[in-house]
Amino acid sequence: MKTDPTTRLVPVERLGAITSLIAEGAVFEGNFHTSVDQGIKIDGLLTGNVTFQTGGTLHVGATGVVESTRLEAGYIFIEGKVVGTVIARKALEIAGSGTLLGDAAYDELIDMHPRARVRGKIEYRGDLDMREAA
Repeated sequence: MKTDPTTRLVPVERLGAITSLIAEGAVFEGNFHTSVDQGIKIDGLLTGNVTFQTGGTLHVGATGVVESTRLEAGYIFIEGKVVGTVIARKALEIAGSGTLLGDAAYDELIDMHPRARVRGKIEYRGDLDMREAA
């Protein structure tokens, strides 16, 4: 599967290991849930939730639209449009073409490219006292 070189935070190896695809023009209604550390790319329309109990990589491609949703994964890379709640346990990256209409929470890293659009609350869930003053 071709990886997008515009990622700066989500490891390219994680994007390259994605094995599931909701293709452009396809419509999926329902929930996706797994305890396996795998990946999914959404280039079509998904209405529902996506939950990776542990690990997981979720890539919403530039043509992807995810609505009425709660997304939870280790790594989340948004190039398309997401309407709902996003929870990234490792890293959340929103490309310049990406739109998030809803709240986002992340535990470790976040990167919002120039021109990324977010309407909602962004919350860091990690330990605020983790870094000691040098």
